[in-house]
Amino acid sequence: MEVKAIYTKKLKEKFREALEAVLPILGIVLVLCFTIAPISPSILLCFLLGAVLLITGMMFFTLGAELSMTPMGERVGTCMTRSRKLSVIIGLSFLLGFIITISEPDLQVLAQQVPSIPNMVLILAVACGVGIFLVIALLRMLFGISLNHLLIVFYLLVFVLSYFVPDSFLSVAFDSGGVTTGPMTVPFIMALGVGVSSVRSDRHAADDSFGLVSLCSVGPIIAVLILGMIYHPESGAYVPPVIPDVQDSVELWTLFRVGFPTYIKEMAVSLLPIAAFFAVFQIAVLKLSKRKLVKILIGLVYTYIGLVLFLTGVNVGFMPAGNYLGQVIAQLDYSWIIIPIAMVIGFFIVRAEPAVYVLNRQVEEITDGAISARTMGTGLSIGVAVSLGIAMIRVMTGISIMWFVIPGYVIALGISFFVPKIYTAIAFDSGGVASGPMTAAFLLPFAQGACMAFGGNIVTDAFGVIAMVAMTPPITIQVLGLVSRMGRKEELAPEPDYVLEFDRLEDDAIIEL
Repeated sequence: MEVKAIYTKKLKEKFREALEAVLPILGIVLVLCFTIAPISPSILLCFLLGAVLLITGMMFFTLGAELSMTPMGERVGTCMTRSRKLSVIIGLSFLLGFIITISEPDLQVLAQQVPSIPNMVLILAVACGVGIFLVIALLRMLFGISLNHLLIVFYLLVFVLSYFVPDSFLSVAFDSGGVTTGPMTVPFIMALGVGVSSVRSDRHAADDSFGLVSLCSVGPIIAVLILGMIYHPESGAYVPPVIPDVQDSVELWTLFRVGFPTYIKEMAVSLLPIAAFFAVFQIAVLKLSKRKLVKILIGLVYTYIGLVLFLTGVNVGFMPAGNYLGQVIAQLDYSWIIIPIAMVIGFFIVRAEPAVYVLNRQVEEITDGAISARTMGTGLSIGVAVSLGIAMIRVMTGISIMWFVIPGYVIALGISFFVPKIYTAIAFDSGGVASGPMTAAFLLPFAQGACMAFGGNIVTDAFGVIAMVAMTPPITIQVLGLVSRMGRKEELAPEPDYVLEFDRLEDDAIIEL
């Protein structure tokens, strides 16, 4: 009964957190619907039912990740590092990166956008990219290599490769980096980093525990750009979401009932490889107690239920609403208002990303509260708000994504030389974490709907939203680190000479006034 009471209490706590994350988005959309952007009752009802599933799904997912994904990743990382065998670390980390990426549901969405490249070829290439870069990330941690130097080298490679790929394919390629670091990948990879760093005893171990997600976000971009050079795709494809038209409550429920089997199957396929890998690891190396295994198993069940509910709510309820809202607002006489509206939506919607909760909590724990979850949340919200403003400018004007991506990463990498190492690692991780399923299923359709209304090219102008969302948090989080460092310098300012002279006096010294 005591264990049941603990789980009940935790579920209530997670429900409250999910409610706080989703209610602002719900409020903003409802205000728009009843004022400047009227939508049909069908779309509104789908959105509301989707919001209920979203809140419930987030509640189960966040608790499940806490009970299962985090301890699994930490224990695997610790055991790999303690083996002291470089070949074992390289082999297992590549296998992990490969398995987790194939498990990521958002990767299937990306594969559908590029018809000129076979789906399985694209998925395997991206999975290899993540696997290779997870190896690089873990080796960086073990050998203490500077993260910002590696990021400079790899982003230079990205920008060089981009000159050999058709312009119409660039946005899809850059979006791939954010898509593949989703709710399945992030909790496990971040926990893996914490497990690896826990074996190190030097003072920089905590700083290096972050940075895995940031490097794993680069791998897919490079992989997709290389495929673009091989296959020479003319463009990505765009299939607009079906706008629902329901006559009664039974038809409304039928929409979601039809969607459930898809995500039940997808999540089973996604979780199975990770669970199987951990089972083999448990039998061969870990040998955890029965009690700990039961706890992890319960967490996996919660994670599974949470992701099924979350993805059904987002894809069936939120995607059509986002697309239609974008169309309606872009058709207004004062269509420029879509820029501030998108920024406000972006500010709040990032808090509903399931992996953001995992990042914020781990940052607060690793830094012993020096970087609070609230501070992280604010930094991410500001970054995503800015990115949505830029994305809407691109939708309205058709400016190439490269005019924003190159200066953005130059600024982010430039700041990295002036802030503590841990801020750089957390900042670049946060970019991959912020661009999750909420971005792919609401903000991207929102941009696509607006682009249709403006008469732009959806593939070149609307795609790239995920890339924008991944680019701006590294700047805002590092700026927070810069402000924090300047504040500490003021606190540690040297004492005036007369104070130092006073401190050197003996206790019984006579002072003449």
